[in-house]
Amino acid sequence: MKHNPGFLKLVDQAKRHIKECRIADVKVKLDRGDSFHLIDVREDNEFAKDHAKGATHLGRGILERDIETVIPNKQAEIVLYCGGGYRSALAAESLRQMGYTNVQSMDGGMRAWREASYPIEEGQGRG
Repeated sequence: MKHNPGFLKLVDQAKRHIKECRIADVKVKLDRGDSFHLIDVREDNEFAKDHAKGATHLGRGILERDIETVIPNKQAEIVLYCGGGYRSALAAESLRQMGYTNVQSMDGGMRAWREASYPIEEGQGRG
């Protein structure tokens, strides 16, 4: 997908302030059974199609509104992902501004997760 320059500039600015992680790092955490929140910030229809196994859905449209209810602990470890790592970077920056201190954006997003053949769930089920 070709992104518009203004969007890319906004993402680039966000990435200067956030932490990113690799999909392999997230897979290791899942395999070890580490305690963290894996949040899919894609649109409802994208999540309904498929998502990383164990992910919870909080789309960009409701993330900031609902995050404090879903994850009240602002020190909790949170990994956000989207389709390719752009929207999750923006979401991570929003959560950082809200006082969340342990948030990462998964670089490569669901596209890279699929390409690596990591576990996927299909349908609306929430993780």
